[in-house]
Amino acid sequence: MLNQQIQSLCDTVKHAYETKQALNIQGGNSKSFYANHVDAQTISTTDLSGIIEYQPSELYITAHAGTPLQIIEDTLTEHKQMFSFEPPYYSPSTTLGGSIACGLSGPRRPYADAIRDCILGTDIINGKGEHLSFGGKVIKNVAGYDVSRLMCGAFGTLGIITQASIKVLPKPEHEITLLFEHHQQQAKKNIQDWLNSLIPITATYFQNDHLWIRISGLENIVSTIHKKLGGEKIHSSKTFWQAIKNHQADFFQTDIPLWRCIVPHNTNEIVLQGESCFEWNGGLRWIKSEETAEKVFKTCQTLNGYASLFRSKEKPADCFAPMNNQVKKLHMNLKHAFDPENILNPGRMYSWC
Repeated sequence: MLNQQIQSLCDTVKHAYETKQALNIQGGNSKSFYANHVDAQTISTTDLSGIIEYQPSELYITAHAGTPLQIIEDTLTEHKQMFSFEPPYYSPSTTLGGSIACGLSGPRRPYADAIRDCILGTDIINGKGEHLSFGGKVIKNVAGYDVSRLMCGAFGTLGIITQASIKVLPKPEHEITLLFEHHQQQAKKNIQDWLNSLIPITATYFQNDHLWIRISGLENIVSTIHKKLGGEKIHSSKTFWQAIKNHQADFFQTDIPLWRCIVPHNTNEIVLQGESCFEWNGGLRWIKSEETAEKVFKTCQTLNGYASLFRSKEKPADCFAPMNNQVKKLHMNLKHAFDPENILNPGRMYSWC
């Protein structure tokens, strides 16, 4: 049955290719607020659902793109395993394919892997309606061009993901969250000092002179570290980080445009009007600001970073930082190679493709 569904998707894309009709690729539609809207015929992957293969001893799982992320994570939890990149999900409809396509990683990302680092292989349908396989199921079998990683953060513009193989890791035996009161510079300095001392930090969040850090490892080691560092122990640790990961904390509940800014972790204040917080040791800054897109993009660029408009009622022509001419040319060449008629999510990321 799934083979028939994949063939049906291939036929739909092939027809769109021949008639040069755009397609709006959609999984669970839980991240429709991110990036631009595509006004075209919707093609859904939600019927491609189910875990294909799971080998806990080999630390990988393979599932269809339309599989709800919650089902996969529940299965991993039964075997005390997890996705190290802690993908956010905004509703029960969030799918594996959508998580890969949007390329978002959660609080653990700087201390483990980004989502692109965990992709072992993918099957996709390109813009000609061809079903292609890339990569493998375990690291030792992955060879050739690393096409699978290109799918991370491509928002479906290079292909429709039909299945993926993802690396998984054992869950830590024990985790605690500690709260400290620090100004921003002191918070960043302490984080770096603790990391240099090999303290097993697996998440950081800073807002309004309050720093939360998560410590993971063996229970006796975590307890010893707590005694050494001090800080107030947060008893709702799991709930707290879920709220940060899924952007449900109070900071993210706003009608003000919310910007996602990636900058070097030692960056000082980003000079933009609005309230901010940070994750990833300071490498991920969230800013609520009414500043123009041009100013936000330019400000982050001068800091050797980049920005994207994560959520807003009104959006500029492009929600992502502009590319320089060389990178733009590479992007367009890739787009043409995978989607020569520009029918897959045209305009989802940039207005020019």
